[in-house]
Order: sequence, then structure tokens, then C-alpha cells
Amino acid sequence: MHIDLICIGQKMPSWVERGFNEYSKRFPSTCTLQLIEIPLRKRTKNADLIRLQRNEGEQMLAAITKSAYVIALDEQGQTWNSLQLSDQLAHWMQEYSSVALLVGGPEGLSPSCLQRAQQRWSLSTLTFPHLMVRILVAEQLYRAWSLLNNHPYHRG
Repeated sequence: MHIDLICIGQKMPSWVERGFNEYSKRFPSTCTLQLIEIPLRKRTKNADLIRLQRNEGEQMLAAITKSAYVIALDEQGQTWNSLQLSDQLAHWMQEYSSVALLVGGPEGLSPSCLQRAQQRWSLSTLTFPHLMVRILVAEQLYRAWSLLNNHPYHRG
């Protein structure tokens, strides 16, 4: 299975890239994780935020593989503990060859992205900086994979 993490924003600090890459490289060839960055459009004092969000959403939708199962990271989504996420990952791996995870920009995901999503996932009731979400998602997916494969990474 192939997982695309599609995020608004690019040119992240090097520690974000290193953190994401540290976990993405740990996946085996049978379950790959790739980051796709959509440029964050410039926000000015008088910017039309709804239009910017819509345009960014259109770019995100265009980046989704046609056959992908789409999951929106959304505060209204389901929360899972590590074991539940590993069950979700097992289901995705069994049913789909491609999964797309969508992470919105400062205003969140566009309504069209939320509508396209077949599932919604909330990392927490807390709000995280979007750049940290990349690392958190990569780590949690790797943890879920390690649980499925009896790898010693998860010792919870």
C-alpha cells in the first residue's frame, strides 16, 4: 500500500523534514509513506481567506490518486489509540492500494476536501501546529505498522 500525506505548506524548517523523513524511511516497500506539499498561498491583511482555502483545496484534490481512499485530518474526526490506529491501518492495507491523508492550512481543509474524504481522523482534541502534524502522523503510522508486524518499536 502507498500512503500520500498531502499537506498545505512547503519550505518547512529542516527539523520538520528530518523528523518526517526519519519515520517515512522506516516503512518497508510494501507500505510506503510520501509527503506531497501544496504551496500555502500568501495571506495578507485583506486576503480573501475563503477563496485561498478553496484554491488550496482544489490543488489538494488534484494531488489525490484517483483510486485512493481519502482521509481528512479534522478536529471533528475519530480519535484512535495506537491499537485502534493499527487496526485502521490493517484495514486500509487490506482494502486499498493507495490512501491519501489530507492536512489543511491555517483555515483548515476546504469544504470540498472534507466532502471528498471517506473518513475523518482527529489526532487529538488539542490543536497542533501544522508543521508538527507531519511528524506526528508519520510517527503514529509507523507505530501502527510496528504493532501489526510485532516490531519492538511500540512497547506500550
